[in-house]
Amino acid sequence: MTERPWFSHYDKGVPCSLKPYPEKTLIDVLRDAVRKGPDRPALLFKGAKITYVDLDRQSDAFASALVSMGVKKGDRVALLLPNSPQMLIAEFGVWKAGAIVVPLNPLYTEHELVHAFVECGAEIAVVLTPFYQKVRELRSRTPLKQLITTNIKEYLPPVKRVLFTLFRESKDGHRVRTGSGDLTMQGLIAAHLGQAPVGISVTHKDPAVFMFSGGTTGKPKCAIGRHHSLIISGLQIGTWFGVILDGSANIVILNLPLFHVYAQLGIMTAGLQWNYPLALVPNPRDLDDLIDTIRTLRPTVLPGVPTLFNALAVHPRLQRDPSLLKSVRLVVSGASSLHLDTRQRFEQLIGGRIVEAYALTESMIASVCTPVHGIRKTGSVGVPAPDVDIRIVDHEEGLRELHSGEIGEIVMQAPQLMEGYWNNPDESAGMLRDGWLYTGDLGYLDEDGYLFIVDRKKDLIKPSGFQVWPREVEEVITMHPSVLEAGVAGVPDASQGEAVKAWVVLHEGSSLAVEELKSHCRKELAAYKVPKHIEFRSSLPKSTIGKVLRRALVEEHIAANDPR
Repeated sequence: MTERPWFSHYDKGVPCSLKPYPEKTLIDVLRDAVRKGPDRPALLFKGAKITYVDLDRQSDAFASALVSMGVKKGDRVALLLPNSPQMLIAEFGVWKAGAIVVPLNPLYTEHELVHAFVECGAEIAVVLTPFYQKVRELRSRTPLKQLITTNIKEYLPPVKRVLFTLFRESKDGHRVRTGSGDLTMQGLIAAHLGQAPVGISVTHKDPAVFMFSGGTTGKPKCAIGRHHSLIISGLQIGTWFGVILDGSANIVILNLPLFHVYAQLGIMTAGLQWNYPLALVPNPRDLDDLIDTIRTLRPTVLPGVPTLFNALAVHPRLQRDPSLLKSVRLVVSGASSLHLDTRQRFEQLIGGRIVEAYALTESMIASVCTPVHGIRKTGSVGVPAPDVDIRIVDHEEGLRELHSGEIGEIVMQAPQLMEGYWNNPDESAGMLRDGWLYTGDLGYLDEDGYLFIVDRKKDLIKPSGFQVWPREVEEVITMHPSVLEAGVAGVPDASQGEAVKAWVVLHEGSSLAVEELKSHCRKELAAYKVPKHIEFRSSLPKSTIGKVLRRALVEEHIAANDPR
């Protein structure tokens, strides 16, 4: 890569390039870890410890089981599992069998699951017991032929397992009876323990994961990530944050779901390659469990999304005792915009600094990050990581590169970009052009190479022909001391064509009038950007990783205002 303005802003010790990247897979990384320290912890789960040799042996057994069931190289195996030892064991087992991991959101509706299974073509799925019946009923409408179940209690410490069996297993829907022909993961591992598949060659060039993404059209598609993509992303992230982390004593909280690229190609891959134990939190919305895990394990790294930091900043336990977070040295925010108010409140709570990161599913976590120690610019997500290149092009045709300060579409180039969308050449060609990924995000680079995200191209609001970026309006609204969070989108309007609407959640115990909030906005925004409509709510619809679902808010508005 030629000289870029952002290179001079890298933290000391971060090189401009990490090339050549080792031609290996995470299977090789695991085997290296076993050779170096077989009994070191790889995974920490509810008081249980899974060592590298445990993870290697049990995934070998699961791989042997899959091969015995007829799984071949290139087959897809779907995983509907929370962050748990079973998820990592299943992933490595699928990879060792030469197959491709398809992590799916267990909370998908039946309609979403049918689409996902048809799209990826998986004939086998590993399912946590509470989701078994839902998935089983879909088989006639999907390619699914075989289900493998696993119970969350199987890797709990003995006392917790007994208590779970007595008091929660049946009540929470974990006790199920499998149908004819379906199998259990523990039974398969036990039957094949001590075995490993032979004659299967898995290289860094082979596809490793299908990550579902809406891309720029919103229709879920399988973005193909190679084994090398996982290695490259993990090395870039580990190097970037290595300036604050020293040695292998760091524990990384893995609280974001592994069906999301942030956790799958970011947190997990970096943790494994740098031999940092991963502390698994199965439910990202259970803040008490997350706080208990932090208090018990004293992790160094806390990744998250803005809504998580919003919620933690006002959590009563942390308000009473912020020292519960004192072990955390590195906080990383990604997946959606971090508003200034959220950042300030959480940084005040921890007495430290949040590092922002920007990436896409299709980029396979080719990232733009805030320097850990260096200059941070308000409103910027930072500078491209080593071997990641960014340009800004005109957002109409994407043919003309823009100068610093000009707003256009963000395009990205990096060695780990997706191969394309599975069985979707037209969509792939729209996203990948001449080696560049067209992100669908709008932003600009300043003279130092810092990237500023304006908004999603498809979320642009045009009241009376003006251009309004939702993120800018959300940022202003959340500056009001009574506001906890906000979502902004365009809604149909008879006079303007499209009007700006804000959905607002207030801090508990706060009150705020619509006109008062509009007056606050008028002080910071041009008149056409001030929301025409404001709706106060108790909560906002969010994805499972906490991203506000603007589209769902618009759909609710349209349904509520349908004259029929």
